[in-house]
Amino acid sequence: MTQATKDYYAILGVDEKADQAAIKSAYRRLAKRYHPDANQGNPRAAERFKEVGEANGVLSDPAKRKKYDQMRKLGAFGFGGARRPGSRTSPQSTSSFSFEDLGGLGGFSDIFSSIFDRGKKPGPKAGGRRKGKDVEYSVEVSFMTAAQGGKVAISVPINEECATCRGSGGAPGTAWNKCAECKGKGSVSFGQGGFAVNRPCPACLGRGERADKECGACDGAGKVHQDRKIQVSVPAGVETNSKVRLTGQGERGQKGGAPGDLVITFKVEPHAFFRREGNDILVTVPINLAQAALGSRIRVSTISGRKVVLRIPPGTQPGTRFRIRGQGIRRKGRTGDQFVEVRVSVPESLSEEQAEQFREFADAAGMKW
Repeated sequence: MTQATKDYYAILGVDEKADQAAIKSAYRRLAKRYHPDANQGNPRAAERFKEVGEANGVLSDPAKRKKYDQMRKLGAFGFGGARRPGSRTSPQSTSSFSFEDLGGLGGFSDIFSSIFDRGKKPGPKAGGRRKGKDVEYSVEVSFMTAAQGGKVAISVPINEECATCRGSGGAPGTAWNKCAECKGKGSVSFGQGGFAVNRPCPACLGRGERADKECGACDGAGKVHQDRKIQVSVPAGVETNSKVRLTGQGERGQKGGAPGDLVITFKVEPHAFFRREGNDILVTVPINLAQAALGSRIRVSTISGRKVVLRIPPGTQPGTRFRIRGQGIRRKGRTGDQFVEVRVSVPESLSEEQAEQFREFADAAGMKW
């Protein structure tokens, strides 16, 4: 499929009457599927990722989409729109459409920038200060740590500016020359018939220059990978998908720019005994038939570590809940309660003597059996 005949609706798998929400959803799904990070070494996936971004760049912009639809209905792309009987379409008719007609790609250019920014570092003549990228990291914490708060040690994989070349990608003292691929422009265009897209040059990563000798420490990427060990404070009462932002703990900035942030997402592990509903704690405690019928006192564990004596009144039914006030999770100035649900255990087997006694009891109580 050439640049002049691409059907953006088909690429995203949406109907030509699809609304913006459907286009956005389709783009996100396909971009995640074909993202270069998830398909390393797969040139076809990289090409599909570019096509998906290209399609989204036009269809997500109402003005560009309107112009695209107009050209599409005229049959300028070889699909959509009918030709009048006996009419001819010359080769020049398809070359009259370009991204300049759409006012540029916008979001598509941003997509390419984000791809090539990985490992991209300005050469000696390029760029000023840049803020480092934010890093997102998921941390699993125990139920009790999440309920009460605490600290966890984590090791976060982070790309840092190469100390040897200071992020340039070139060996120290090497000469820098104009990139032969892009003639120093830092970008190249691809397509045909006037339907072309500019993207950062893959040879120089958009710098416009190439070093005679790449840095051996980072293989010319300008960045090195390392695992940073950090102690993270877990606020009391965090839930799964709760986030905290650690300012300045992300990737280092370029050329003296401020570092990015580290965004932590918590995943709370389940507990064998305690469950959570908001700020309240739920537990299920088994009691036997005698305790349920005659009443009893039981000791129940709480998240504070101490045991509370709970009175079970005579005639307690299975599934009855009892409240222990103030023994839940404290969060935002409010402390929840603990609820104890009783489960009545029925004997799995009885001796003959026990069975006879139970039958006598059932007869006396008017129970059917």
